[in-house]
Amino acid sequence: MKRKVLIIVENLPVPFDRRVWKEAVCLQRAGYEVTVLCPRAKGHRKMYEEIDGIRIYRHPMPKEGRTPVGYLWEYASALFWEFLFAWWIFLRRGFHVIQGCNPPDDIFLIALPFKLLGVKYIFDHHDVNPELYYSKYERKDIFYRAQVILEKLTFRFSDVVISTNESYRQIAISRGRRDPKDVFVVRNGPDLASFREAPPNPALKHGKPYLVGYVGTMNVQEGLDILIDVAEYIHQGGRDDVHFTCVGGGPELKILQKMVIDRGLHGIFNFTGRVSDAELLEILSTADVCVNPDRPCEMNDLSTMIKIMEYMAIGKPIVQFDLKEGRFSAQEASLYSSSENGVADFAAKILWLLDHPENRKRMGEFGRNRVQKVLAWEYSIVNLLAAYKATFDSRAGKRVLQTDAARS
Repeated sequence: MKRKVLIIVENLPVPFDRRVWKEAVCLQRAGYEVTVLCPRAKGHRKMYEEIDGIRIYRHPMPKEGRTPVGYLWEYASALFWEFLFAWWIFLRRGFHVIQGCNPPDDIFLIALPFKLLGVKYIFDHHDVNPELYYSKYERKDIFYRAQVILEKLTFRFSDVVISTNESYRQIAISRGRRDPKDVFVVRNGPDLASFREAPPNPALKHGKPYLVGYVGTMNVQEGLDILIDVAEYIHQGGRDDVHFTCVGGGPELKILQKMVIDRGLHGIFNFTGRVSDAELLEILSTADVCVNPDRPCEMNDLSTMIKIMEYMAIGKPIVQFDLKEGRFSAQEASLYSSSENGVADFAAKILWLLDHPENRKRMGEFGRNRVQKVLAWEYSIVNLLAAYKATFDSRAGKRVLQTDAARS
């Protein structure tokens, strides 16, 4: 009998959430029967569909919260629908494992009654939520303390933890008090079978010689307001040969669009919203430099951003702030801006790369080679499958060598 898996993700719909989709496909190919429960969102409105043998259920979801109370309502609503759908799926199809993908850190509550029936719980640790909350609101109030408690309980009731990088693994071991043998690093590298360079399209440069590209969520901690400041600084400095394109959606998108218009930058700066993978690849392949303006903070210092490795997979040089996991991922594929000098230094590094094509080429080749040999998704598959093996067989879990291939 096939072992059945239910993956619950609240942050994004599937298959739009590329990490969760890669995990689901990998497990399905390894012989597991996979069902995914996720929210409905733009472009993914069907309550149920089956793609490549993977069943996907989508529950209703309120608008993404932008205040602590808004987040509380969002998470409570999602928890209600996840509870109902999980029981429906269990009674209709059954499952042996629930994999909960945060944020938030409350999905373990869905798993608790099923654990009494012998169902295992795997925590897929995407974000450090206490640090994420603090990066947005810069206060350690009752909502922050709630995040700390939920994180502790999540680690407590997990059978196995999947960490996206070594920093998160150390949090699981130290803060979560997990046995190292039960914590597996599964990095979120690009799948090179589908994420590949496309022919550049000069029209995407909007009549300018150079294009600076960004892909990611439009949110507070992503630092898009900093990138707008950088574009304004470059424009006011007399450089009218650079266009900025940002790909992605999120709760701050409309605010950022208004900011660009109010500053008179709409001629050199545009937002595409969410686009297809083909459009994304075309934009990144056309860009001369790609950027990661993630705001320097503890959350971003500890977190691995998939956008960095996607830029590298396409062979693009990067400018970002000097953060621990960002530097580990990119190494010589990036220039690192000092947070002390802020906008001026970030802008100067973009312009230096634009004016030095040979350096852009060298950095791009280094990045592409690093992804192909170390960071691509294929190198994470062994640890994902090992995490599932350890879930079902504790003795096998003890024998598994849980090395992070990217660090060995």
